[in-house]
Amino acid sequence: MHQIESARLIPGGDPPARSAENGSDGKWDDSVIRGRALIFWDPEQPGKKLDAIDTDKITPSADCVSTSIDALDAKWKEGAFRFLMPDFRERVHAGENFVIAGARFAIGSSREMSPAGLKAIGEECGNLIVIICGENMGDIFRRNALNLGLHVVQSPDAVEDAGDGDELSFDPTTRAITNHTQNKKYDPVPLTAKEEEIRESGGIFAIGRREFARSVDTTPSIEWPDSKTAKGMTTSEQIVWAHRVDRDAPVVPGATLRLYADLLPASDGTAPFSIHTFNQITGGNTIRPRQLAIASDHFVFTGKETDNLQTAISRDFVEAQEIKKPYIASPGDGIFHFYFPEQGLIYPGQFVPGADSHSRAYGAYGALGIGVGSTTLGFGWSTGYIYFTLARQRRLRFTGRLQPWVSGKDIVLALLGRWGAAQSQGMAVEFIDGDLQLPVPYRQTISNMMAEGEAQNGIFAADDLTYEWFESKGMTGFPYPRLAPGTEARFEIDETFDLGEIVPMIARPFSPGNAHIASDVAEEKIEFDKAFIGSCTNGSYEDLLQAALILQAAASKGYTEARGEFVVFPGSAGVKEKIETPDPRLEGISVADVLRSVGGQIRESWCGPCFGQGPDALKEGQRAITTFNRNWQNRMGFGGEGYLASPAVVAASVLLGYMAPPESLGLDWDQDQFGIQ
Repeated sequence: MHQIESARLIPGGDPPARSAENGSDGKWDDSVIRGRALIFWDPEQPGKKLDAIDTDKITPSADCVSTSIDALDAKWKEGAFRFLMPDFRERVHAGENFVIAGARFAIGSSREMSPAGLKAIGEECGNLIVIICGENMGDIFRRNALNLGLHVVQSPDAVEDAGDGDELSFDPTTRAITNHTQNKKYDPVPLTAKEEEIRESGGIFAIGRREFARSVDTTPSIEWPDSKTAKGMTTSEQIVWAHRVDRDAPVVPGATLRLYADLLPASDGTAPFSIHTFNQITGGNTIRPRQLAIASDHFVFTGKETDNLQTAISRDFVEAQEIKKPYIASPGDGIFHFYFPEQGLIYPGQFVPGADSHSRAYGAYGALGIGVGSTTLGFGWSTGYIYFTLARQRRLRFTGRLQPWVSGKDIVLALLGRWGAAQSQGMAVEFIDGDLQLPVPYRQTISNMMAEGEAQNGIFAADDLTYEWFESKGMTGFPYPRLAPGTEARFEIDETFDLGEIVPMIARPFSPGNAHIASDVAEEKIEFDKAFIGSCTNGSYEDLLQAALILQAAASKGYTEARGEFVVFPGSAGVKEKIETPDPRLEGISVADVLRSVGGQIRESWCGPCFGQGPDALKEGQRAITTFNRNWQNRMGFGGEGYLASPAVVAASVLLGYMAPPESLGLDWDQDQFGIQ
C-alpha cells in the first residue's frame, strides 16, 4: 500500500545543497505600478461588474496546451479571455493593465495557465498586470497567483467605484490601491503572514529553492491528535493537524501551514508546468519527485499533434524519473479520480492536493482532497509538502429518506441550487450521512462537485460504507486511524439537507447551480443533439449500471432505441472492462451490451468531451444532456449548450428524445430492481 516516503536521491546526481543556489531570490520590483482600468462589465446588468468569471473563460481549454517546456506560455498568452474579451492582450499593451471584475473571480479549474498567461502578457509589454476583484476570489487561482508573483487584490470598494479608463496605481510593498481619477485610496483584504512571506520572497520558485535542501534531510512524520485534542476538531482539521510539518503550527481557519502530502497527482494537462517547477527548484538532477502520480487523461484522444507533444512531456519525464505503475496512468487507463483510488493510492485520513480542481473527489473515501495549481504541485514534488491555508468549516447533515430515482448527482445539483450565488463561501464542507444511505459512488459525485460549489474540500468521514467499499476492492490494513468529527468541533455554518425533499434534477445552462426539477423540465420537451454518460463525476460501474437498468426495463414499454447520439465514457479501463462482464441484475447481460443495444457508443476513458476537446466536443448550436460536472458557457465546446443530470435521467432522456426523468418512461420505482448499494 502506498505510504509517504523520504526523499530519494538520484544516484550520481547533484547534491541537494547545490540546487538551493540556483537562480536569484526572485524578489519583485517594488516600484509602484501605474495604468488604467480594464473592466469586465456584466452584459445583462448595466453598470455592474461581472461576477463569477471562471478559469475556462480566462484560458479556454484549447489554449491550455504546451508543446515543450521551453515554450510553456505561448498559447496561454494567445488565448487569454479569447471569447470574453478578444482584444484583451492589445488593451493591456495599450496601458489598460488594471483588470477589474466582480465577486468570485477565477472560480473553477486548477489551470495555472490562467495566472501565468496573464502575468506573461503584462511582462512582455512592461505594463505589469494587477487583478482587482470583489469578494471570494477562486481559491486555487489566488494561490497560483501568489506562487507566480502576479499581483491580485480583493477590494469590493475599489471594484464598486472603478470606471472605464480610470487612472490607477498599486504599491507592491503595502498592496494599497489608489484610484487617481476618483481620488480614493483602498486597503485590500490582507494576506496571511505566510502568504505575505511567499509574496515578498518573489513566489514559489524562490521559496522552494530556499527550503529544498532542508526538506530532503527531513523524514516526514504523521502524528495524529489525542482524543482530547481531536474532540474539538472537524475531520478535515484532524487530517491537517496530523500532516503538519511544523508541529507547533496552530490549526485554525485562516492559518497558512506546511502540510506533508500523501499523494501529489497531476494530469497530462497540468503536469508540464509542475515538471518545470520541480526542475527550477531542485535543479532537475538531485532527487526523484516525491509522492508523484500522473494520469494522461485530458489531451490524449484528440488526434492533434500539439496535444501529443504536450502528453509527451509527462511521458518522457516519468520515464526519465523511473516512475512505474500504478503511479502513472497511460492513455485509456483512466481518469485519475477513478484510477488512483482503484489502485490503492487513495485511502482514509490522507491529505491529497491534486493538480485538478476535482481532486476534491477524494473526500468520498475519507481523505482531504483539494485542487491546487501546477506550481504548488511541483513544489510538493520537490519538498514533500505544500503550503495550505485552512478554510472556515461548514457541516451539512443529510436527513430524511432517499427518494426514488435520486442519486448523488441529484443531491449535489439541488444543493448547489440552494446555496445560490454565494455557493459554499469558500468553506471546507463536512458531510454527515448518519443513516448510511449514500453509497461511495454517490459520495464521489457530491465531493467531486464541491469544485463547482467553490468549497475548499468536501469530506465524508470514513464510515462502515467506506470501509466496505475498500474491502470489496481487496484493500484493508490502512495506516491511518478511523476518524470522525469531534463532538465539540466548531462549524461556522451547521445545516441540514432533507433527502426526502430531493427529486431527480436537471441543471440548465450555464451553471451547475441552475438546477430545476426534472419533471418540470420534461414538460418543455427540450430536445438535444447528444447524450453523454461518464466523466470523473459519474463514470463508475454503479453509474453505468444504473443507466443500463433503466434502459433494459424501458424495453418492455416499447423504448428500444436512442433518440440522438448516445456516448459513454467509463471512469477507468477497469470500469470499461467490468461493464463487459455479465451482471445478474441485468439477467446475465453485460452493462455494455445493454448500452449498445439502444445505440450507445462506448469510448475510451478520458476527460476531453467534458471540457470541449476531441471529436465528441459540442459544435456551435448543439445541445447535450450529460452527467458531466460543469455546463459553463463554451465549456463543452464553443457555442454548445450543456445540461447536467444523473445517469438515470440521461438514460431516460436518451430513449424519450427530450430531457425527462425515468418516470416519464412509465417505469415504477422498485428498490430491488433499480437501487444501487
